[in-house]
Amino acid sequence: MESFTVSALGYGAASLTTLSLFPQALKTVRSGDTSAISLRMYGLFTLGVLAWAVYGLLRADGPVIAANLITLVPASVVLERKLRALLEGRR
Repeated sequence: MESFTVSALGYGAASLTTLSLFPQALKTVRSGDTSAISLRMYGLFTLGVLAWAVYGLLRADGPVIAANLITLVPASVVLERKLRALLEGRR
């Protein structure tokens, strides 16, 4: 495959998976309800996304870098809200 086609596929796939996290982040911010959010899942997920971003930077892989840096935003927001709720005694 041509390099452009491969990159376009990478950016397309990255966009879809990245966009999938924004509805959860928005719902969590708007409602403040984190009772159904798994701390372990979001902690591991956020750490994994950060690791992928570092990997992408080390490999100079544009789609991997972009997708994971953008994904880090909603994942971090949900994780921060969950941690805040736990510290405040809410679940």
